[in-house]
Amino acid sequence: MPVHNDSLMECTRCDDEAVMHAAYSGAHLCESHFLESVEKRVRRRVRRDDLVPREATPENPQTWVIGLSGGKDSVVLTKILHDTFAEDPRIELVGLTIHEGIEGYRDASLEACVELASDLDIRHEVVSYEEEFGIRMDDVVEDDPENMAACAYCGVFRRDVLSRYADELEADILLTGHNLDDEAQSALMNFLEGDVAQIGKHFDASLGPLSERKAQDEFVPRAKPLRDVPEKEVALYAHLEDLPAHITECPHSSEAYRGEIQQLLYTLEENHPGTRHSILAGYEELGGIVADEYSGEDGADLRDCAECGSTTTREICRKCSLLESLA
Repeated sequence: MPVHNDSLMECTRCDDEAVMHAAYSGAHLCESHFLESVEKRVRRRVRRDDLVPREATPENPQTWVIGLSGGKDSVVLTKILHDTFAEDPRIELVGLTIHEGIEGYRDASLEACVELASDLDIRHEVVSYEEEFGIRMDDVVEDDPENMAACAYCGVFRRDVLSRYADELEADILLTGHNLDDEAQSALMNFLEGDVAQIGKHFDASLGPLSERKAQDEFVPRAKPLRDVPEKEVALYAHLEDLPAHITECPHSSEAYRGEIQQLLYTLEENHPGTRHSILAGYEELGGIVADEYSGEDGADLRDCAECGSTTTREICRKCSLLESLA
């Protein structure tokens, strides 16, 4: 990825040449100050979300499982968390990579995951849809019994594998590399769809500070410490740090609605810098209020899936019903 063309500008914080300009703040940053800025935002989010509990000690360490796909976001998140906690005996990081069975695409990103885990010397687990479910996404896309987008199938299977393995690995938190653009898009989609309940669920599932979320003993809590960093800055960080990130879009990616929202946000951000930050800040504040409103006894009736035993609101979970249609 080319460095931003700010060759005529000096860093706002020193006399070195700037490598990027953050229009939303007005800052021009040199390489060292840019890297420091990204790392500070991630570490600040870790603190604000209460991810390190007071009871965490060297004798009672926390296990943090990171969904490590090999893309720029998860690679940058893993690198920053490693650098932050490498000397902290209270935190153990585990990378969890899922191979969906997409020829060429996931093979290359898996290599990036293996290289990064080796470089950082962290535990790394790899699981596949083929081993777990006896399917490959390439075949699912070809069969398509439900007449759905590939992402709809994959999202269900991925959530199931991440949740089950986070549980098996006795994770205290499951972390994913969602950036500012990802979360602003999700926020805007929920607004436009009028899905107020989903806003509350989103907050409780992965956005609110752990101390403010409604207790959900059935699930390993999720966190997104990269969500204050715009996507282009994540990519630039990966480039400047020469990280082994596989930056290629999935060949089956087909989230048409999200793509429209993405283009809308690009235009808004270009014309009104800071739009993404404002959307997410307001969304999180609203999410906390909505989560309280929906946290009463009228919540979802959770039960064990009759087929696999996983927690669900249905008699048979969505994963099992999709696998049945694919059989």
